[in-house]
Amino acid sequence: MHRLLVATTNPGKFKELKHWLLDIPVKILSLSDFSEFLPVPETGKTLEENAKQKAKGYYARTKAPTLADDAGLEIDALGGEPGVKTRRWIDGERDATDKELVEYALKRLKGVPDEKRTARLRTVIAFYDGKEMHTATGATEGRIVREAAKEIEPGYPFRSLLFLPQFGKLYKDLTHEEHTAVNHRLHALEELKPFIQASFGA
Repeated sequence: MHRLLVATTNPGKFKELKHWLLDIPVKILSLSDFSEFLPVPETGKTLEENAKQKAKGYYARTKAPTLADDAGLEIDALGGEPGVKTRRWIDGERDATDKELVEYALKRLKGVPDEKRTARLRTVIAFYDGKEMHTATGATEGRIVREAAKEIEPGYPFRSLLFLPQFGKLYKDLTHEEHTAVNHRLHALEELKPFIQASFGA
């Protein structure tokens, strides 16, 4: 059976992507299925550059067609920050904690009126099969609240800040159905699926 690598060690992300790929007759692997691997450096200046870099890099190491993504929060009032920086937004050297990122975002937006606090969670997914590279992007639009939720979803700090007007609630409080309806990763993957299926002759 053909293999497809979903280049992540995040079990939640892998489970989500694997579920959406079940209709493609391939064996779906994660980076955790390989006993030894060196992380592919993410040196791109954009989400797209990083996603492509990872897809090509992990294909080179595993010889398995690879899906890789990069995602980030883009705050309009801050010129699109943190964007590709995400974890190293604060000082550029050290990975910040979820709590630090939430507090820093609110500090940077202090005094900014609601109508100018627009932002989006955006993801770019790249698929590389050794011959062709395809990318797709998805975004969930909203605005940054003035006070973060008391509980921060581990690994997803900005879900505690992004308010979605169409649901009247924070991203972190969406039901499963609501989350699926606006999931930026799912929308990008659906756009890529025809290329993945064609690569495997599905």
